[in-house]
Amino acid sequence: MNEMLSRKIKELSLKLTDLRGFLDIPTLKERIRVGEDRMTASDFWTDQDTANKLIQELKGIKASVEPLEHAEKLIADARELLELSEGDEAMEAQIEADVQALGPIIDKLEIQTLLSGHYDNCDAILSLNSGAGGTESCDWTGMLFRLYTRWAENKGFKVEVLDVLPGEEAGIKNVTMSIHGQKVYGYLKAEKGVHRLVRISPFDSNKRRHTSFASVEVIPEIEDEEEVEINPDDLKVDVFRSSGPGGQSVNTADSAVRITHIPSGFVTSSQVERSQLQNKARCMKVLRAKLAELKRQAQEDRISAEAGQKQKIEWGSQIRSYVMQPYQMVKDHRTGAETSNIPKVMDGDIDMFIEAFLKMRPEDR
Repeated sequence: MNEMLSRKIKELSLKLTDLRGFLDIPTLKERIRVGEDRMTASDFWTDQDTANKLIQELKGIKASVEPLEHAEKLIADARELLELSEGDEAMEAQIEADVQALGPIIDKLEIQTLLSGHYDNCDAILSLNSGAGGTESCDWTGMLFRLYTRWAENKGFKVEVLDVLPGEEAGIKNVTMSIHGQKVYGYLKAEKGVHRLVRISPFDSNKRRHTSFASVEVIPEIEDEEEVEINPDDLKVDVFRSSGPGGQSVNTADSAVRITHIPSGFVTSSQVERSQLQNKARCMKVLRAKLAELKRQAQEDRISAEAGQKQKIEWGSQIRSYVMQPYQMVKDHRTGAETSNIPKVMDGDIDMFIEAFLKMRPEDR
């Protein structure tokens, strides 16, 4: 028997045993059973929001359980075939290829174990804000907007733009969007901070190299409205006409809403809905999430625990640099993860940076 291959199978089997225990597979399977029983009830679709939440919950649980059980079956098959191989080199080579293919499956399962924070399974509210650099930074913010939109689409997540302010000449000055899917906040919390771009500016006739900055803020979208109470007397509500780039009117009525929470200074706005009431509801949802975040930070006695330390959106405070000239490199300054494939990153492939962050020790983040 190939001893090296046997040891590899044993190591992977032990890893899977640890993952099964950490994920508590029996409990997850029971939740699947109970959930599927509820789905067969005649009144299941009476409350569509609750029904959809259950479906998404079951989808997320199965995304952990099914790959683990599939990997366990492959390991069991590999162990049995290795015992029958009797030194057959061709058979052992096929077994080794099958075992190697388990690597990515186990890596994904290990990432799932790292997404076990209290809010990691929540949807996320992501805000992008241009920083130092004027038109350049607005263009950079627009590029990041496309990056995160593509990332979400590649994951099968749903993106809703809540509010957007176009730049005066190009790009986006700031934008807030809600991203819905399994463990969205768990993934995107890795993106909080200042992102720096270095490139030859398309807006500079002298083709000089420019540095631009944009900040990324990510907060979990909470569902429990009782988690934070908002006094209506603390709110200043402004209504205005929705508008798009160039000042074109989108709606014929003053339906856009801006809400200022006076005690905290938080400002939220929405102009994507035609109904003033719907826009106000969106604003309140974002405000509630921000206040809940602030409350959690206070409870943990460190203001930047979840939302990330507030930093100036300028040189020296970036978490990641995207260099397009004079060389090509994207580097995360917290983890050291880097790649020279900028087109791939700008098309939404940022999982390597997210996974490197998740694997860091919490005290090093």
